[in-house]
Amino acid sequence: MDIGFAVGPWGVSFEAVASSVEAAERHGFASYYLGDHFYVGEQLDSIEPYLLFTLMARETERIRFGPLVTPVMFRPPSNVGRLAAQLDILSGGRFVLGLGVGWGDAEHHTYGVDYPSLRERFDRLDEYIAVMKAMWGEGPVSYEGDYYTLDEVDSLPKPAAGRPPVLIGGAGEKRTLRLVAQYADEWNSVDLTPDALRHKNEVLAAHCADVGRDPATIRRSMTTIGFVGATDEEVEAATRTQMLRTPPPGNPTPAEYRAALREAGAVMGTAGEIVDQLGRLAEEGMDEVQFVYFDLTTDSLPAFLASDVMPQVADL
Repeated sequence: MDIGFAVGPWGVSFEAVASSVEAAERHGFASYYLGDHFYVGEQLDSIEPYLLFTLMARETERIRFGPLVTPVMFRPPSNVGRLAAQLDILSGGRFVLGLGVGWGDAEHHTYGVDYPSLRERFDRLDEYIAVMKAMWGEGPVSYEGDYYTLDEVDSLPKPAAGRPPVLIGGAGEKRTLRLVAQYADEWNSVDLTPDALRHKNEVLAAHCADVGRDPATIRRSMTTIGFVGATDEEVEAATRTQMLRTPPPGNPTPAEYRAALREAGAVMGTAGEIVDQLGRLAEEGMDEVQFVYFDLTTDSLPAFLASDVMPQVADL
């Protein structure tokens, strides 16, 4: 199993992101994904992820990276398609284009971005991917959809054939997993228990059968909003730090907060617990888990996972 990181680039500095990316690559992690939001919660410093992707393409050599995920309403597909193709070229084929329908209505309204119904956003995502895949192929190409059009576009330079890979985030069984079956190279979810993952895989397999696709061709990854550490004390400290940053509803104790997240599927605890949880996810077909990297000012999290967890799960 591969291990990576997911980072929200808000409330942090360019320097902190750069140093944490360097730490992730130095410690041998597979991926480093950035959230794509104008803001989440309070309007803190919010670094544009596509600026950071350029830095990552130039300053790293091995690690995969991309948005987790770009909401469909933020940018037109012609813009994202060009960015994704050129970032993939710039990085030597390491960019992963994560896409989703978006969920933060407040940030859309604050920045004057349309936030149509969930149904429309899914319909747009369907066209969005079709537009970009057309742009990445031989041109010139035209496209006429309900929401997007192209008129004799030959988007250059072209990425390598079959690139960049498209990741679709979400776990909705009716529309999301259907789009995964149709278009995605990778499916990403957040905090699924092994039982929930098994069920979602069954739903995805049924969608794949409908569209004539082998489900084994789709990579599975999961982002976990869990608190981990080398000791119980470190796990407790990580919990308290995050609870101060983003107070959970209901005023739970740290132990109660961890229990609720664990029940939802978060990977939690010290090395032995983490390895056990990752093993059970691997048995259900999980290929990669990204840990949320909460404190970018220290490399204690990557150092701990690299020394105590990664060697034990590398062959899962």
